[in-house]
Amino acid sequence: MTFVAVAQVDELGDLPLGVEVPEADLELALVRIGDEVFAIQDECSHGRVRLSEGDVDADDCSIECYLHGSMFSLRTGAALNLPATVPVPVYPCSIEGDQIVVDIDNPIQPHAED
Repeated sequence: MTFVAVAQVDELGDLPLGVEVPEADLELALVRIGDEVFAIQDECSHGRVRLSEGDVDADDCSIECYLHGSMFSLRTGAALNLPATVPVPVYPCSIEGDQIVVDIDNPIQPHAED
């Protein structure tokens, strides 16, 4: 596992935060829901726009692409509705001290939603 610090905890408020991870040539959207933090690739698999500019549904633990309304699970990356059909990678992350760290080498494999 390769955990990399990607942001300070105090940078993450109620809205998604887009961050660059140069070590992995990766852009992530960080989302906080309650005490949990999620990291999802910051690009919709359908519309190719930043998910960090979308809305979060805390009840469903999902993020919506603002362009066409596709929803993605923050836990699995699965596409939850059309027009998106391809999942988006999500990455294990946690809070260590005042930093948000992400395991950039081990994306979570998407699976079908129940």
